[in-house]
Amino acid sequence: MTARFEDIALVRRFRWSRGERHFPGWYWAATTGQHVGFESWLERDRLLLMDFDSTVAGIASQPFWLHWYDGKRERRHAPDYFVRRVDGSAVVVDVRADDRIESKDAEAFEVTRLACDQAGWGFDRVGVPERVLLANVRWLSRYRHPRCLNSPIADRLREVFAAPSPLMAGAEAAGDRLATLPALFHLLWLQELTAEEMTVELLGPSTIVRLTSGGVR
Repeated sequence: MTARFEDIALVRRFRWSRGERHFPGWYWAATTGQHVGFESWLERDRLLLMDFDSTVAGIASQPFWLHWYDGKRERRHAPDYFVRRVDGSAVVVDVRADDRIESKDAEAFEVTRLACDQAGWGFDRVGVPERVLLANVRWLSRYRHPRCLNSPIADRLREVFAAPSPLMAGAEAAGDRLATLPALFHLLWLQELTAEEMTVELLGPSTIVRLTSGGVR
């Protein structure tokens, strides 16, 4: 097999059944320009944050089966995501809320971690994300598509926010805010612009925004 794990098709198909409490679907990732699957709202939220992460270059859902024997029976586990980082390293990600980890889940995560160590990959089990950061990234994700980036407007925004400025005041200084705001939010998504206190305060007109040093994606 020569395909990179971030480029392969998922090994386990998602199933939709009436009455089930999970919500599978597909998310269009700006990082790859492709759809990536999720099986719950929590997986979707984590997928959103991975897409926003400027160190991530590739994401694949349900990338492989891991088989092992637990002393009584054969078991298998398909991790939720394989992530390729821009530096070429890799991390396997399983998504499960802290209060929903049963003993069989903990065993699967530990076996996955050990297998990843042998492969030279990282492993991360993630749970419920921080609420304010997630809310801000959800908002910015509405403007993640490249169509939101108007190059002349983006250049003006970079000039305006070379010095820290309130979000709305800077948008209006760059031109008509109906035209500048989509480009501004797209630059925040790309992390070419940085919003202060994004993990503790919701984005708003008075949020201080500045040009990111070395943050161009």
